[in-house]
Amino acid sequence: MPPIDQITAFASDQPVLTVIIGVFALVLLVVAYFVLRAIQRLAVRFYHRHVAPRPAEDILTIVAASIATGVSAQGMWRFSGDVLGFDGPLRLLLFAFIEVAVITSAVRARRNMRENFSAGIDGVAVWALTGLTAVLSSMDARSAAEAIFRLAAPLVAAWLWERGMAIERHRITGRARINWRITPERALVRVGLAEVSDRTASEVDAHRRLTRVALAAKRARALRASGASDRKMRVALTKLDRAMDRAVEHSGLAVDSARQEALLSQIGALYNTSALIDLTPPVPWAEPERPAVAVGPAALRPPVDDDDDELHVLDVPPPIVDTAQRAALMRAAREYWDKQIERKFVPRAADIAHETGVSLASAREYRALWKLEPKAHALLEAAFHEHGIVDTGTFPAIETEHVLTVNGSSPGR
Repeated sequence: MPPIDQITAFASDQPVLTVIIGVFALVLLVVAYFVLRAIQRLAVRFYHRHVAPRPAEDILTIVAASIATGVSAQGMWRFSGDVLGFDGPLRLLLFAFIEVAVITSAVRARRNMRENFSAGIDGVAVWALTGLTAVLSSMDARSAAEAIFRLAAPLVAAWLWERGMAIERHRITGRARINWRITPERALVRVGLAEVSDRTASEVDAHRRLTRVALAAKRARALRASGASDRKMRVALTKLDRAMDRAVEHSGLAVDSARQEALLSQIGALYNTSALIDLTPPVPWAEPERPAVAVGPAALRPPVDDDDDELHVLDVPPPIVDTAQRAALMRAAREYWDKQIERKFVPRAADIAHETGVSLASAREYRALWKLEPKAHALLEAAFHEHGIVDTGTFPAIETEHVLTVNGSSPGR
């Protein structure tokens, strides 16, 4: 007889019992509905409180670590039955005691990290217990592949836990726990395969070519100053010429004003290395000297600078200009300098600033570099030997029988 016929016959024979069973089934359905609704609400509340605030990588870490812990627990289940001989409830209660200890130590380590910013001894216990359960579960393996798998599963769980701890530690403290002195990045930078800055390959190549030009110029200058032989000078000048040709060809030195200025800055730094020993830098912990404030009628008189007549050029910070304008001002200053040197006259920084419009600070930098050139240096040496005047950039005109003027203007101008 089909089941539907059996149910119909039972309802006909036992109507009261059928009604009781129907009411009981309806009550069970209502209770099941409310239970499922409560479970759904708890799941939603748990999701919004514990899952939604966490990033996706933390959730995946927990899931993967749980799977790896389950694999380790399954290995300990077999170990407790095959090796230890546990069976029944005893086996069910005791097989996963190490996994429970690992989870307990992991929870304690996370709490210590949040309170003391360090996992402490519990972090060490996590790795020690993980290694213990990995070894024990692999001892009951039936093959080498199974042994390797059971060794790897607990270690994967411990590694995922460690990485989750590191991410949370960085999120809380804003810093890493340790900075290694030997890293792949530092090793690649050391051997020259990586760049420490975010410069492009073309920028790095241009900088290296400009540096080669500056170093070759310094080498040739040193050989000339030491009175080297003609052969050495020819070799040095050949290297300088070759480095300049390559810089012009590959770095756009002839048309790029920024790189021209960078080359001049490198040459200026290399040529004046000996000036570093004469510097007197300020003491960083010394109190700054307070200027004296004049009181009375003397304060109303304009200040007079007897030592440095700068043609009323104010020593103010240089204005902010773009690269093209700065290069144009530099070329104008250079043209003025060359013209005055041809007239046997070494202009002051104030003269350069007044005639070309560059700032006084820039004019001083240009003059400090250009006065080391042979023609200007010869004029300054002549002024020193004939009149005993040391170049400070501000001394007045020097009149001689050959109408030679240095750092000033001739009377006939």
